[in-house]
Amino acid sequence: MANPRAQSITIGGQTIAPGERRTVDLPVAPMYTHDDLCMSVQVVHGKQPGPTLFISAALHGDEINGVEIIRRVLRHRALKQVRGTLLAIPIVNVYGFLNHSRYLPDGRDLNRSFPGSERGPLASRVAHTFLREIVHKSTHGIDLHTGARHRSNFPQIRADLENPAALAMTEAFGVPLAINARVRDGSLRGCAGEEGIPILLYEAGEALRFEEMHIRAGVRGVINVMRGIGMLRSSRSRKEPPKPIISEQTTWVRAADSGVLRTLVPLGAKVAAGQVLALIGDPLGTTETEVLASAAGVVIGRTNLPLVYEGDAIFHIAHYGRRVERVGRQVEAFQETFLGEPGSGDEFPEPAIT
Repeated sequence: MANPRAQSITIGGQTIAPGERRTVDLPVAPMYTHDDLCMSVQVVHGKQPGPTLFISAALHGDEINGVEIIRRVLRHRALKQVRGTLLAIPIVNVYGFLNHSRYLPDGRDLNRSFPGSERGPLASRVAHTFLREIVHKSTHGIDLHTGARHRSNFPQIRADLENPAALAMTEAFGVPLAINARVRDGSLRGCAGEEGIPILLYEAGEALRFEEMHIRAGVRGVINVMRGIGMLRSSRSRKEPPKPIISEQTTWVRAADSGVLRTLVPLGAKVAAGQVLALIGDPLGTTETEVLASAAGVVIGRTNLPLVYEGDAIFHIAHYGRRVERVGRQVEAFQETFLGEPGSGDEFPEPAIT
């Protein structure tokens, strides 16, 4: 019996036939200079039916690692045999992206503006467009993020891991750390979850930076998820990654004093409760305060700015308790894989950025 053929899909008023690949520009509010703006969507519509996965980046306009991840995914040769539909949106917040800013011109956070409104503020209108044209037409989603300015995140997945579909996607993605994270009001992840769409949030790196390890891990993760949900054929030669170890709690370690920060542990380090993570001293060298780990776990985020005020968040620790040694081994293996020279095979279609 012949394989069933996929149906056409309509995005932004354009109909894309099975087997077609097309860029669709979704209009958003123009600039006050009279220049038009759009949110561009690359639609890869397979000949055979299957899931519809959206991958989005730059929801916060200065978080650009995901833009490069999507660019590389779209060049991956495996997409020639895709089942179902891939909706790739590399720059959701085009206003913030143009201005190197996390926010929209109205000062609002797009990731606190869902589900949005057709007649609301600018951020609300952009959120409404994305929900109507992308989320409502998808079965799965991956949203790509980084830390804020002067803050780096170790590659991690945040998701509702009580959802079996989201858990399966997380296990397929292939990074060692996963956070069973609460949903924030107005977030894309929360809104998609209410629509019954499992979505992963991939956090890796720092705003306004391209970081090769984080990009390579993200590309492989997206391709792994596409294989896991049946959009791509499995790679016979690929070794399955270890399942991520889930943390149910994270805490920020804050500065007890103002001063100059000297960090002693890197991103991704396993730490013991009470371990000294950093020292804060005054510029004259007369005082020095230790910064101690609040729990046994892994450093999943940290500030890169050595000038701190009392109360500033310095280290973000995922709690792992007695599992910290096992987590540490998986983190080390992950770093060895992605800090090495890129391969030339199926997983890494392009050379490293230099």
